[in-house]
Amino acid sequence: MNAIEVCFTPDLIEQHELNGKIAIVTDIFRATTCMVSGLANGVESITPVISVEECLSLQKLGYLAGGERHAQRIEGFDLDNSPFSYMREEVKGKKIAMTTTNGTLSINKAKPTAKEVWVGAFLNLSAVANALQKENMDVVVICAGWKGRPGLEDILFAGALVEKLKDSHEVADDSALMAHRLFLLGENNLLNYVQGASHLKRLKNLGGGLDIPHCLAFDQYDILAVMNGDELVLRP
Repeated sequence: MNAIEVCFTPDLIEQHELNGKIAIVTDIFRATTCMVSGLANGVESITPVISVEECLSLQKLGYLAGGERHAQRIEGFDLDNSPFSYMREEVKGKKIAMTTTNGTLSINKAKPTAKEVWVGAFLNLSAVANALQKENMDVVVICAGWKGRPGLEDILFAGALVEKLKDSHEVADDSALMAHRLFLLGENNLLNYVQGASHLKRLKNLGGGLDIPHCLAFDQYDILAVMNGDELVLRP
């Protein structure tokens, strides 16, 4: 039986063996939710980069620049870090360069060693789980968190994926066990369950948070978003 383990923050990636495994990066509030929403609504590709400078360089080549720093829009960028921005008609068919405080960093940390890197959100949870059940590989869920600290919303996604895979993947570590048990406590009302979570409070304090219900909606899209070289694209 294949195994699933959970990495609570990208600062702990070095504690997990990624070679030969599928890494599922999740940043529910809000990078991977943006990515899944964008690709599901016609964005051609998303290139996740670490620095603002890389993003601006790609913008000069015709990419749209999107993302945030410290949960706020970056000056000169075309898009912020709300999934609704990636669902607009004008982004269809476009290539987007994206940089965020936590999510794109996590993807780039996973890329050098993982066999494959996918992104996950509640929006495509079942699509991710169904695809993993067809792959003969172990899974590591990498929670983006916030500046090296765990984020409840990302851990809940990890727990939801453990629940989906409980008949095909064994729980490989206590982090996966804890994530699963946390999810089972809150699965019937995630929006209420995450109230008080640090990143949710941060977004609300900055005047955001209107897209939070969308970020916590299950299975809105039957798509798989995977890294192909430097680009995140739909798997056919």
